[in-house]
Amino acid sequence: MLTYAIWNNKGGTGKTSLTFQAVSRFAELNPERRILVVDMCPQANLSELFLGGLSNGGSAKLLERQGFTPRCSVGGYFDARLPAPFAPPPFNAWDFVTNPSDYNGNVPENIDLVCGDPLLELQAIAMNTLANADLPGVNAWLGVIDWLSDFLHQVKDEFDYVFIDTNPSFSMYTQIALAAADRVILPVMADDSSRRAIQNAFSLMYGVKLPSEVYSKYTFATKMNAAGRELPRMHLILKNRLTQYMGAASAYAAVLTGIDKDLQGLIRGYPDYFTFAKVHDGVVDVRDFGTTGVVAFAKGCSFATMPTGKLSIGGHRVQVKPEYRDQALDAIDSIVAKF
Repeated sequence: MLTYAIWNNKGGTGKTSLTFQAVSRFAELNPERRILVVDMCPQANLSELFLGGLSNGGSAKLLERQGFTPRCSVGGYFDARLPAPFAPPPFNAWDFVTNPSDYNGNVPENIDLVCGDPLLELQAIAMNTLANADLPGVNAWLGVIDWLSDFLHQVKDEFDYVFIDTNPSFSMYTQIALAAADRVILPVMADDSSRRAIQNAFSLMYGVKLPSEVYSKYTFATKMNAAGRELPRMHLILKNRLTQYMGAASAYAAVLTGIDKDLQGLIRGYPDYFTFAKVHDGVVDVRDFGTTGVVAFAKGCSFATMPTGKLSIGGHRVQVKPEYRDQALDAIDSIVAKF
C-alpha cells in the first residue's frame, strides 16, 4: 500500500481541487486498484466534492455521514481514540469508511473515503495536550502521531493506494497525516509566497534551514527520527494555475525559475528527502481550469466524465467548451502519470 499526503502549509494553492481531480482520474484509469481517500481537513471540502459537490447535495450527504453512530468520519475515528490515546483500542476501521459512489454516480466505485470533519479543530486541542503528557515509559507524542497509521494498518490489505488531503497548517492532525504518508505532493502557485512556502515546508517537515538551532530538538523530523520512523519523501511539486500568470514567459518567469533553483538546491543538499534527482522529474505545470473547473467541482465530477456545452449550475447558464475540458484533463493526466 502506497500512501500520499497532499500538503502545503500555505492555503489557496488548489490542493483540494487537484486532489479530487487527480485521484478520480487515477481511479478511472486503474479500475483494478482499490483507493482510499482520507480527508484530514476540518473544512471537509474534498468530502463534499466526492459526495456530490454543490449542485448534488454533497454538503447534506456529508452531514448525514457525520450524524451516524459511530460518526462516519475521521472525527468519529479520533473520538474512538481519545479514551485510550496511547494504545489502539478495539475498533473497526470500516465503521468510518464511506463508498462515495453510493452517493455520487460520477465517482469511480474503486474509491473509498474517510470523510473530513470540523471536529478536528476541537480534537486538536486534546491531541496537543495528550502528545505533551509526561508519562513514565510512554512516548506520548508518538502514541498520538500514530493514530492514522494504526487505522491504515487495519485496512492495508484492502487498498493499493491511499491519498490524504491535509489542512494548510502544521497542526497536530496534519502531523498525524504526514507521519502516515510515504510520499508528499506539494502544490504551489507562481508567486513569491509559494516560493517561501517551499522553504517553510522543508523546515517544518524535515527541520532544515531553521532560523535557530534552539528549535531543532522540537521539530517533527527530530521526533520521528528519535522514534525510528521514516519521514515521507517529497514526490511531486505542482505549479498550479500557471495560465493566470500568462505562463513562463510573463513577469512571473523569475519566480518560476527561482522555485526550480530552490528545489535543485534542496535536492543537492538533502537528496534522501526526494523521490527524484532532477527538478523536471518531480515538477508538473498545471494550467488554470477556469469555468471548466468551477463546473466540474459544482457537479462533483471528474473532467473525464463532465459534460460540455451549455450547462445549468446553481440556476445560472454557463458554457464549457470541449477543448477547454480536454486541456484540463490533459493537465490532470500529467499529474496522474507521476503517481
